This record gives sequence, C-alpha cells and structure tokens, in this order.
Amino acid sequence: MTTPYRCPSCKTNRTRFNIIQQVAQSVKLDPQSGEVVQQYDQGQLEPFHLAYSGPPLKVQCATCGLVEDETTFKKFGENNS
Repeated sequence: MTTPYRCPSCKTNRTRFNIIQQVAQSVKLDPQSGEVVQQYDQGQLEPFHLAYSGPPLKVQCATCGLVEDETTFKKFGENNS
C-alpha cells in the first residue's frame, strides 16, 4: 500500500479509504436448508469445487462508498490530474 490511491467515482478523494481483506471460506451447503454441511481446508477441495481466485484486497472509498479492486484505485491514483 505504498502507491497513492484516488477514487475513480468521486474523483476527489485521495485520503479516506477502507481496506477490505478478503478471506475465502470454502464450504458445502445443504440445498434445502442452506446450512453448512462441510468446510474445506486449503487444497482439500472436492472435484468441481474451484478454489477462490479473486483479489486478496478490495478498497472502499470512504467518501462515496465505491468498492473496487485495489488496482483500480492505484491506477487512478497514478494520474495526477
């Protein structure tokens, strides 16, 4: 997080952000009740159960509420206009 951020939506916020750490939990649910039937550890997934491959961080603008990948805020922060 040593790169400046800027919100691509409100375009003015450069200082107030919420960093959201994403922690995926792989589970199998009961189709009728929605209760968790099984929790999977990393590397022990069943066939047809893909591991989470999204970004580890999301960023929320604390001014307008936009939530995006961290790279979006970084790229917009590189532009000083």
